[in-house]
Amino acid sequence: MINIYVPRDTASQSMGADEVANAIAALPAEVNVIRNGTWGMTYLEPLVEVETDKGRVAYGPVMVSDVDSLYQAGFLHGADHALCHGLTKDIEYLKKQERLTFARCGLIDPLSIDDYIKNGGFEGLSRALKLSGKEIIDDVMTSGLRGRGGAAFPTGIKWKTVYETKADQKYICCNADEGDSGTFSDRILMESDPFCLMEGMIIAGIAVGATKGYIYLRSEYPLCKEILNNAISILKEHNFLGDDIKGSAKAFDIEVRIGAGSYVCGEETAMLESLEGKRGMVRAKPPLPAHEGLFGKPTVINNVISLASVPIILARGGEYYKDFGIGRSRGTIAFQLAGNIRRGGLVEKAFGITLGDMINDFGGGTYSGKPIKAVQVGGPLGAYLAPDNFNLPLDYEAFSEAGAVLGHGGIVVFDQTADMKAQAKFAFEFCTIESCGKCTPCRIGSTRGAEQLEAGNYVLVEELCELMDTSSLCAMGGMTPIPVKSAMKNWPEDFKD
Repeated sequence: MINIYVPRDTASQSMGADEVANAIAALPAEVNVIRNGTWGMTYLEPLVEVETDKGRVAYGPVMVSDVDSLYQAGFLHGADHALCHGLTKDIEYLKKQERLTFARCGLIDPLSIDDYIKNGGFEGLSRALKLSGKEIIDDVMTSGLRGRGGAAFPTGIKWKTVYETKADQKYICCNADEGDSGTFSDRILMESDPFCLMEGMIIAGIAVGATKGYIYLRSEYPLCKEILNNAISILKEHNFLGDDIKGSAKAFDIEVRIGAGSYVCGEETAMLESLEGKRGMVRAKPPLPAHEGLFGKPTVINNVISLASVPIILARGGEYYKDFGIGRSRGTIAFQLAGNIRRGGLVEKAFGITLGDMINDFGGGTYSGKPIKAVQVGGPLGAYLAPDNFNLPLDYEAFSEAGAVLGHGGIVVFDQTADMKAQAKFAFEFCTIESCGKCTPCRIGSTRGAEQLEAGNYVLVEELCELMDTSSLCAMGGMTPIPVKSAMKNWPEDFKD
């Protein structure tokens, strides 16, 4: 029996992976089709892998129409073909990465707990069950892990605050409302290695004394919902969730809650409002969620990648994780290449690689072949950077000094045909649509900004940007000026009427 791996993640399915899997299963040969997750090489999806004595041989992107020629060429035995990339582990795009959090993505069947354990799963939890809450938190603080959702707040400090706050009930909330354009690392992790996220949540619960966890998932991720709920059932069946986790007398449970399509619910307090069944609007702070969060109780709020980074930290120690990265940006981060890019996909690298190396070495330049004009990093509210900034190291402090944000690690590329005035206007329009409406600078400023930009009143636009930056209640209005001002500064020729 020959094992054939065909991914089942959303991107691969959209490119026909299900049909490819069915076509391979129908071949006149003894094959076992395994639906794995994705390695993150989106430009090669669907990526079909054949297990051989030398390792897994990769073919892609494979369409249904390619299956017959692959079979005739002998791909079931790893034979050469126009779509063959050799051994998966030797593909340069993958080989040059530092895979810590995403080490199992693409390697395993996402819902096989045996695969997960065989590849290092629950090593972190096993160690955590032998430690005190303080010892777990100390290890996370030593690692230097900061929030991967965009704010980059030290994870250990957040956990320590919840740990030290007295309450009869505490919560762990995973913010999986991945709404930034050009970002998909949360989705890939949840679809390809859901147990990793849940192991991180269980460890967080044990550390701070929380017994209940919620995954707040965006409604646009139906496959994630299916996989996560199946994973929860499997963990309960194997006693990794419940009232007595693996006989430790520790209790923790997880529930998936679905959002209602609001971008602003990516902000932690708006997410809490939505979780409580209310309209997703930003809360004023203080009190901080760590003191009074979900249902008024102390709550740890981290995004998917932050929590999924915890198992390897506990398994190998904080010092091991801290050894990756530069300055105050420790460990690795999942960069996501999108837009007009030749090799789009996910790249997990230690902090410090330059923006230019990420785009050119991994991304291969533009898909159109035309010169790059602009790159937006950090989602729709991130700065537009020109090629002059390509020597900028990808770390939080370097980007902050440059007036930009690293955010969730999304990198969207534009070639020379892009109209930067139109892009600046889009930032205002995006804010107008997605604003929760609670504060005037965001609700009204974004509308007036789009109008004045169209009219060419650029002095007034800059004044509006200043007002939104200093007076908005949350980052939605406060960050909208970043793409606008960067576009006006770097491409003044696009703003001449």
